[in-house]
Amino acid sequence: MSEMHEVSGSTNGAMDIEARAAAFLQKRRYWNWSEADQAELRAWLAEALAHRVAFWRLEATLGRTERLAALRSAAYEDITQPRLKKNLSLRTVISAILVLIALAGAGAWRFLSMPDEQTYATPVGGGKTVILADGTRVEMNTDTVLRASMHADARKIWLDKGEAYFQVKHDSIRPFTVLIGNRRVTDLGTKFLVRRDIERLEVAVVEGRVRFDAAGGPMESKVALLTAGEDVVATPNTVFVTKKPPHQISEQLGWRRGVLVFDHTTLADAAAEFNRYNNRKLIIADNAVANITIDGTFPTKDVEAFTDVVRHILKLHVEVYEDEIAISR
Repeated sequence: MSEMHEVSGSTNGAMDIEARAAAFLQKRRYWNWSEADQAELRAWLAEALAHRVAFWRLEATLGRTERLAALRSAAYEDITQPRLKKNLSLRTVISAILVLIALAGAGAWRFLSMPDEQTYATPVGGGKTVILADGTRVEMNTDTVLRASMHADARKIWLDKGEAYFQVKHDSIRPFTVLIGNRRVTDLGTKFLVRRDIERLEVAVVEGRVRFDAAGGPMESKVALLTAGEDVVATPNTVFVTKKPPHQISEQLGWRRGVLVFDHTTLADAAAEFNRYNNRKLIIADNAVANITIDGTFPTKDVEAFTDVVRHILKLHVEVYEDEIAISR
């Protein structure tokens, strides 16, 4: 009997948390929302992880559940009619939301155990598409690691290494920020690409705008507002912004289609690109050929197609070993 009492108490506590989260969310979505309300919500979210998870899950449910979408439409029509406004009780809206939560069943309780920060990774040659709780779509390229933390007042991504393409679900209340070392990219309603190498960071804007700045250090004063077609390359000591034609941005995103596009690319750079996707590495064994350029579109994992062009078109020597392929005169 004591065990049943403990389970019941835990359930009631969880339902109280869900009800409070629903009350906050209902007021923010359908009624007047003030700075005082935002401060109260922020304080409540800071009290416990269970509070934050309940709020995030309810917010995600509002965005993607058809039943709730129908409810919201009906509720909004009612509250915009002055003569019916008094008839719509907060308890009614909360109860309807909680019914939808109950329909989630065991999956909802699994969500409550999710960590505050989630990590996503891809292997060499792999890729992955992640849909975050807010609806943002992230396409991860080869050998990429990122972490995501979604809060009621902020959304943060840490790109630890690799490359990712972001299609952000814009929310002016909750900024979406990608942190790359001591650099920061803040969404202003956009689609953008971020690539992190050892000593180099590149951000290309496909649609909308982003703010690119530094989170500290000697480059702290460097801020760039980027629009569609603009590309920023940052090293430890420099920040360089250029405007690129659409076809160049498309070429940068060729990996989303499983290809590498080379346009007057040096063999050294082409080899480095292939090596990101393959365990058998291309080695430029002769410095005299490193700056020879190549054009063409190649599948990311088809090293043989690339070496065929090198051998038969560029007339260079190709030596194949177990773990590497050497290119020379």
